[in-house]
Amino acid sequence: MEPINLNRLAYFATVIDAGSFTRAAERLGITKAVVSQQVARLEAELQTTLLVRTTRRLEPTEAGRLLHARCVLILRDVEEAVAEVGEGNTEVAGVLRVSASNDYGAIVLAPIAARFRQKFPACGVELFISDAIIDLIGNKIDLSIRVGWLEDSSQQARRIGTFRQILVASRDFAAGVKVDEPEDLSSLPLVANSVLRKPFTWSFSRGDFERRTITMRETFSINSTPAVLEATLAGGGLAVLPDYLVVDYLSQGRLVHMLPDWALPSGGIHVVYPAARFRPQKVTRFVSMLMEHIQD
Repeated sequence: MEPINLNRLAYFATVIDAGSFTRAAERLGITKAVVSQQVARLEAELQTTLLVRTTRRLEPTEAGRLLHARCVLILRDVEEAVAEVGEGNTEVAGVLRVSASNDYGAIVLAPIAARFRQKFPACGVELFISDAIIDLIGNKIDLSIRVGWLEDSSQQARRIGTFRQILVASRDFAAGVKVDEPEDLSSLPLVANSVLRKPFTWSFSRGDFERRTITMRETFSINSTPAVLEATLAGGGLAVLPDYLVVDYLSQGRLVHMLPDWALPSGGIHVVYPAARFRPQKVTRFVSMLMEHIQD
């Protein structure tokens, strides 16, 4: 097989991303005829049909989907390699796109992103705050901050810190209940975070040998961590929340740490990258700033 013209891979990937030859041509700044011709030549070189064309829709074949997935990675590697070389002797520039969960994104990342912009004014920042797992490649995300326990993933992940889970209640709620042992929790209301796998079952430990697993009452659940915090502050019941979300409320006395002698499982703070060989300076600088914050 003759060497593939890499420009044609870029044209083909743009057609898939744009959904039509017309929109792809607009993005590339060339004519529709050129785009169509280059994709047709790519199919001829590969001796494979990559796109199924109808009067209304343009759909990739199975071979087209496989090639597109690889093209995205190849083209991203090229872009990041050029960016890394280009930024080597200049200020951090471009647009940094970061995704994170609602709670960590709002409480931790938003202030860091603001400081990052102050330090590198030539670099824009786009934060995508959602508890849903965002497709990094499809949404051109530079990095994602994921808190908790990572599932198996084809992405590249790095653990940069940890967090503690803390059983808390509002000051008024805590004053009205007696909790000395984990077993005392089973009859009390819990404001549960329904995005967790087992939101009503918790394992407590004390020292090296004591372990207690408690299932609490299924009375109140919310699918948003910040909303769980607000309901807990309003006296809705007990809640298990990450330390970075409740530390200020504990110091203010608005929340009380329940069963402080008993620990809940700790979780990890991870940076997840799209598969790539190169990391632009905007990414490495932002991660360094985040790690400094975690260490402090």
